[in-house]
Amino acid sequence: MRYLTLTILTALALSGCNTTNNGAEPELIKAAVHADSATMTELAPAPARQPELESVALKPLEVEVEVELELESAPVPQTGLMDRLRAGFGLEIPDHPRIDSQIRWFASNNDYLDRVQERAAPYLYFILDEAEQRGIPSELALLPIVESGFRPFAYSPGRAAGLWQFIPSTGKHFGLEQNWWYDGRRDVVAATRAAFDYLSQLASQFDGDWQLALAGYNAGAGTVQRAIKRNQRKGKPTDFWSLELHDETMRYVPKLLAVAKVMGDPQQYGITLADIPNQPYFDSIDIGSQLDLALAADMAGISIEDLYRLNPGFNRWATAPDGPHRLSIPVEQAERFSEALDALDPQKRLRWSRYKIRPGDNLGGIARKHKTTVALLQQVNKLKGNNIRAGKHLLIPVSVKSLDQYTHTADARLAKTKNRQRKGKRLTHKVVAGDTLWDIAQRYKVSHRALARWNGMSPRDTLRLGQQLVIWQQGGKSQDKLAHATPLLSPPVDTRSSLRYRVRKGDSLALIAQRFNVTISDLRKWNTLEGRYLQPGQRLQLFVDVAEQTL
Repeated sequence: MRYLTLTILTALALSGCNTTNNGAEPELIKAAVHADSATMTELAPAPARQPELESVALKPLEVEVEVELELESAPVPQTGLMDRLRAGFGLEIPDHPRIDSQIRWFASNNDYLDRVQERAAPYLYFILDEAEQRGIPSELALLPIVESGFRPFAYSPGRAAGLWQFIPSTGKHFGLEQNWWYDGRRDVVAATRAAFDYLSQLASQFDGDWQLALAGYNAGAGTVQRAIKRNQRKGKPTDFWSLELHDETMRYVPKLLAVAKVMGDPQQYGITLADIPNQPYFDSIDIGSQLDLALAADMAGISIEDLYRLNPGFNRWATAPDGPHRLSIPVEQAERFSEALDALDPQKRLRWSRYKIRPGDNLGGIARKHKTTVALLQQVNKLKGNNIRAGKHLLIPVSVKSLDQYTHTADARLAKTKNRQRKGKRLTHKVVAGDTLWDIAQRYKVSHRALARWNGMSPRDTLRLGQQLVIWQQGGKSQDKLAHATPLLSPPVDTRSSLRYRVRKGDSLALIAQRFNVTISDLRKWNTLEGRYLQPGQRLQLFVDVAEQTL
């Protein structure tokens, strides 16, 4: 209900008659109702015929009357997520050549922004919500465009992973777990919160200067702080644009500011952007304990690929046994999933296999064979150490479906990268003791960065003994017999590494083999041992699977 005050103009003609006529009516009462300076209508029409009256005209009398009118409320325009994003913009963006050059690139690559926006659609509502709750300028919700192009499985040469591209050490510092089952750097929910924690900390460190905070996110707070101190000693300004930083960082901040300007006013730059619904795409559901991901997808009524895209932090066929016990499920399927999960027998969250231990078996080998870990086998079977006996049985969790159905496990993603067809001749190289990525690249006359990229690695990643590397040489067709083989969808991840072990008092070949989940014959072969006895202080070369060690 709205109220409108109208001004009533009443013109009264008070008359004296020549003849006595006690029943004479006033000549005319006119009321003009003015609303917005427009005359609406006369309230009383003039009679057709009136007696002649001697009248005295008076000035119009203005009376303000509050008239209660019921007016229809104007409909509130429905805004999409992009409008909400723009409403939260708060960064000062100067006119600067470095920003202008980035703007020109984005403005001439509308198709790239379309692809990025499509990839961002499942995640952007959650990210913007987190930014608003913390009072962070909403431009920072676009930072994954610069970091990863909104690709949740992105992995950089610097070993950074996920939408927000955390390196391992920074991820751990901000509470992002990284283990065989799970990598929190790729977890959209956990990594977004960690990224905003980090950015808020940097903004506080740099007195609320978000441009310096962004530079610190890219280059490290220490690098930016040293650049500031250099300028202070020279009497120079200490804003971002005045600092001397690495070229990558000098492009990084302008790139985000350019993205914000272009997406903030796309029409100005001659591009069109589809909107994203201003509503949550997924719900985070507490699942309580470990759950097979194929089973979870079936209960939610979605493909396992879609489940992985919303939960890219999980490396394997199931959620991590030690958590997080949380799954992101599309909003439309969340209730269905929750009801199915509540009705599920806890014993059926995973499928279990009963394995009979054979002579020569060790926990490491059994774990590798069944795509699990020594720690989980020990936990499930209540084992305190690595000792197992032939003839006994182990309870082993196994996937509900064949492993090639789990399309975005670490194994499957690595296989896809290595099986990708490229130009040139394909070769394979088996890593031997002493190999480095640089040496192998030099031997085959290829770039060490390209070699790392072909094998889904960072140039700084450690090679493992026996690891198979794919190499593409320019010229000619592939002569490698593996080039045309059926792609291996789920190869084992090779996590073996070399170490030197110093023999202790009481050690034996059997004890050392059990401790490191290797065989006695391997120990003999690696160290050319002929006798049965070891000497304290003796050094042994071992090649162990670091993922299976419980030291």
